[in-house]
Order: sequence, then structure tokens, then C-alpha cells
Amino acid sequence: MTPEEELYAPVKAFLEGQGYEVKGEIGAVDVMAVRGDDLPVLVELKTRFSLGLLHQGIARQSVSDAVYLAVPHKSGRRAYAAMRDNCTLCRRLGLGLMTVRQRDGYVDVLVDPGPYKPRKSKVRLQRLLREFQRRVGDPTKGGSTRVGLITSYRQDALRIATHLADHGPAKGADVARATGVPNATRIMADDHYGWFERIRIGVYALTPNGSEALVQYGRLEFPVSD
Repeated sequence: MTPEEELYAPVKAFLEGQGYEVKGEIGAVDVMAVRGDDLPVLVELKTRFSLGLLHQGIARQSVSDAVYLAVPHKSGRRAYAAMRDNCTLCRRLGLGLMTVRQRDGYVDVLVDPGPYKPRKSKVRLQRLLREFQRRVGDPTKGGSTRVGLITSYRQDALRIATHLADHGPAKGADVARATGVPNATRIMADDHYGWFERIRIGVYALTPNGSEALVQYGRLEFPVSD
């Protein structure tokens, strides 16, 4: 018995429990279930979720809108995260998704087939737009790794570092006015990159790491435009 065949009996029993008549290997379809005048349910069986399985499911949608993909259930944090993403993908494609627990044949329907319209996140959109508008120029190529990414926050920190390198230790309010970075004091106080140090109350200086950053990333002197 192949691994796919081991999935067949639990899926067949599950669908029969819903009142369907179920048969295997009808044409190119792994499982076909018929119940009265309802749309036939088509199920594709695979031992793992894959692009090929998605292709099969999409091909079956030319026959019926009630198409499911069935894969073995897997436990663990990584498996859960992967399955969550797979569920989202199936919803986008209008495919159903079920898992089969192999130790007892339990079938869990995670997604039902149907049209899907993703909910838009205004908060995320505004966050992206703010970052786009605040970013000076285009300092990072698309596809770059996140390490060393030149964000608008890093650009503000570089602007502050440039000012401190030129003028020495300064108060946060003075740095904010000179650089056009309104939250300069907070950036220096948080010191996410290790570029700044407080030498007395309200006054900050550039660290050796900050000086190295100016060599690595370059000086940034012009203020952000409103």
C-alpha cells in the first residue's frame, strides 16, 4: 500500500459519514464523492503539501468547485506555522484542505472551498506608506537581507551620527533642530545600534561604533522632507 493509499480509507470514511457515496481513482481524480444533486467533492491525496499538489487541485476546479487537498497531519511548531500559511494559500485559491491523523485516521477539515477576499489591513498599509515617505532616496535594493537594511529609522540615526561627528556632544533638542529628526533624543536614548552614549543628563555623544557606522553606511546630512 502506498502512502497515498493509506490516506484513502480515512477520507472515504469521513465523506461517507457526511452521506456521500465515495469511489477512488475516477479518471485522474484520487477521490470522488457524490451526494444527490450536490456538487461532486473531489479530493487529491498527497503525503506532503507541495506546489504539485496545488497544481492538481487547481486542475480539478475545472470539473467542480468542491475540491479538497488531503495531507497527513504533522505536529510541532514548524509544522503548525507551515500549515497556517498553507491554509491561507488554499483560501486564496478557493481550495479546501484537510489533514489525516495517521495513528487513528482522524480527518480535520481546515479549509472549505469557496471564494476568498482577503481583509485589507489599513494599519499595515499606513505603516508601509510612512516608511516609504520617510525613506530618503532608494538606499536598499529589493531582495536584500534584513541585516543592515537602510530603513528610515537607520537614516535618522545616521543623520544624528553625522551631526555629532561634526559638532561633538550635544543636547537632544539641539540635535533635533539641526538634523530635522524630531525624535532625535529618543533615538539616542534607546541606542538600538550602539552608536550613541549619554555623557550627562540630556547630552549625547558618538561612540566608536557610531563612527564606524558612518564609514560603513556613509554620512547623511540633509533633513527628511515633510
